[in-house]
Amino acid sequence: MSVSLNVARSGERLAQLLVQDGIKDERVLAAIARVPRHAFVQPALTHKAYENTALPIGKGQTISQPAIVARMTEIILAAQIPVKNVLEIGTGCGYQTAVLAQLVDRVYSVERIASLQFQARRLLRQLDLHNINLKHGDGWKGWSSKAPFDAILVTAAAATLPEKLMHQLVDGGVMVVPVGTTEQVLKIVIRNGDDFSISDIANVKFVPLVAGEIE
Repeated sequence: MSVSLNVARSGERLAQLLVQDGIKDERVLAAIARVPRHAFVQPALTHKAYENTALPIGKGQTISQPAIVARMTEIILAAQIPVKNVLEIGTGCGYQTAVLAQLVDRVYSVERIASLQFQARRLLRQLDLHNINLKHGDGWKGWSSKAPFDAILVTAAAATLPEKLMHQLVDGGVMVVPVGTTEQVLKIVIRNGDDFSISDIANVKFVPLVAGEIE
């Protein structure tokens, strides 16, 4: 059996696990099945790549649990407007980025740790994903020169709602962001002109969204 066939079957099994976890959007499930998650984890952890669990990727960061990746992606695709361009805060290893790139026209992703961004850029190119713009910078500031965005997905927990990011949404745009320190809640923020509606989804656990950037 070829390696590519093994990977495809592993991706399909992971997608089936996510159905049991409540993920319904067929587009998201297909994207999860297509992305080779083992390529984004450390070599010593490849045997766990297709489990529904978060894993360390170095620099104190993690690759998110597939169920969380799928749930956050599902939320932004359910926005009231067509979602064509997405801002991701926290590229990390690039796994969430790769999933988004299967589903929208353009992904803009900001990562504060330069070495992680370098590795993600190389891997995403190897996977022939070219609708992605990466930036080394402070996620709290977003990417104002590319704004506004139809959706913003934040992959680290903000201590408070990040207002600069909220104002980089288009009218009707949606942001999914974990908020909190010791206790974190996944929130949906929808822009309505100069107002924002905010709702809570679930308790979660993410690494913190840290200001600044490092090499």
